[in-house]
Amino acid sequence: METLQLNNCRLTWLKGGVTHLDGGAMFGVVPKALWSRKYPHNENNQIELRTDPILIQWEGKNILIETGIGKGKLNEKQKRNFGVLEESEIEDELQSLGLSFEDIDYILMTHLHFDHACGLTRSQDGEYVSVFPNSKIIASKVEWDEMREPNIRSKNTYWRENWEAIQNQVETFEDEWNLGPIKMVHTGGHSDGHSIVVIEDGEDLVIHMADIMGTHAHQNVLWVMAYDDYPMDSIKAKDKWMKYGLENKAWFTFYHDAFYRAIKWDTENNILDKVERIR
Repeated sequence: METLQLNNCRLTWLKGGVTHLDGGAMFGVVPKALWSRKYPHNENNQIELRTDPILIQWEGKNILIETGIGKGKLNEKQKRNFGVLEESEIEDELQSLGLSFEDIDYILMTHLHFDHACGLTRSQDGEYVSVFPNSKIIASKVEWDEMREPNIRSKNTYWRENWEAIQNQVETFEDEWNLGPIKMVHTGGHSDGHSIVVIEDGEDLVIHMADIMGTHAHQNVLWVMAYDDYPMDSIKAKDKWMKYGLENKAWFTFYHDAFYRAIKWDTENNILDKVERIR
């Protein structure tokens, strides 16, 4: 497991599964001749995308960013369509840290698409139950509302089996949510309710832009996904937080990146420091 130690917070990446999605969809209008220089693809034009939650440990609290794709949640057709070659190993990963599902205090959901939210519930005796029974699950109110009443476009990614069993654990916010050095900020863009996570821990700054900068190859402000419901909102938020992060030597962290867990760039886009994924 890869880690990043801050002043008071420790970040650890857990194995939440992997998907392989179409590279063109992941980079939108960016020509393949450009994006393929920065991120490899297979013979089917698919790129590897992790779904690895980040465990934040701070002052005795255990906080997850996202929950992976779950285990035993997807049928064979879904696995094939989404290129799922690995499912979640979060339970084993937590056990190796001396933790269990019951020890997670908060789950920060940047949004509730299936590849982020499948790990919230599991099937037990023919019904879905909460995986993290003691957690407060945090999401923007806009996102939570759409999760339960998706539109014609979003209904394919907001699944009832991912929210019905955990609805009593959910706490929503309008613009920002705070816990010590950690805050969530509603940005919109990828989805209407999409949020980012910002950690300001002494001199250490972490910006987790979730799916408005899904991988290190999405660093260019204009490189946004075809999956984004509101791409101009993605660009606006990404521009704002990239500038803030670069000016303040932030760590940019990733949930989907198959190669890097975190990168620190300078204002000329040179890599100052990095946490590479152990492959």
